[in-house]
Amino acid sequence: MSITLLPRGTGPRPAPAPSSPAPERQSIVRVEDLVGGPPALLAEHVTKRFVVGRERRAVDAVRDVSLTVERGRIYGVLGANGSGKSTLIRLVSTLLTIDSGRVEVFGHDIERDEMAVKRCINRVSVDAAFFKKLSPYENLAFAARLYGLDAGEARREAARILGRLGIAEKRLGQPTEQLSRGMQQKVAIARALLTSPMLLLLDEPTTGLDPRSKVDVQVFIEDLRDTHRAAIVLTTHDLDEADRLCDRIAVLDGGRVVVDGTPDELKARVAAERGQPPTLESVFMTYTGRSLDEDVEEPESDEGRP
Repeated sequence: MSITLLPRGTGPRPAPAPSSPAPERQSIVRVEDLVGGPPALLAEHVTKRFVVGRERRAVDAVRDVSLTVERGRIYGVLGANGSGKSTLIRLVSTLLTIDSGRVEVFGHDIERDEMAVKRCINRVSVDAAFFKKLSPYENLAFAARLYGLDAGEARREAARILGRLGIAEKRLGQPTEQLSRGMQQKVAIARALLTSPMLLLLDEPTTGLDPRSKVDVQVFIEDLRDTHRAAIVLTTHDLDEADRLCDRIAVLDGGRVVVDGTPDELKARVAAERGQPPTLESVFMTYTGRSLDEDVEEPESDEGRP
């Protein structure tokens, strides 16, 4: 099963003047184009602090995190609520600034080459934002226009992606507010894919979805990795989902990476070293001392919730 994606855009830009020649469209990124070169994502000793409380104390939301995500791989990030998962995603997506360390996306430094980074990435969060009164088609057309994509081509591509995700074309003209939570999340994924990002940041994309919608999204993520060779960073609370999808997993606790490896490596390690059942649940409990759905105090700051 294959997925057709649009040529990768060049990021938000003003439309050319009427007298200007049409901008040259980029060719579709092929698998062979991804051979060699820097990793999709490289983070080294990344720290993000927030000042919280009346005493204005500094709290590390992300603490000395290092990780590497290779092209064509799904890298999972597991952690309890408040462990720093979403903060890490926002740092990589340039929505937050790092306090120390460095992050590169396909060799581009996120601080020095911010616009180049934005052309390579897109993000889907657990709470996708839409113009609720507009239809999915209208929301996607607006996003396509921001990225300088042809409206007709974007509409056809959106229909293909949404159809693959299990949304019938007849639903695409309804106001988005009338769609279920699962359908809205699928529309958010389609919107992110319109720009053919080479690094896709998925922040708990299946949280709150019904079982059928969750499977639709999981299968689509697998297809995206296998056919388009995109690199994907996935945060999730679903251990079965992480075991199924992820080529490598990092476990965060208190903003730090406490263990990382392939799912099989981590399960074998906890069985051999700790005598625990070879499951990701055992891995998580062993290295964090808490359950996955346990809340951790999450810092609030003037910059907003991390």
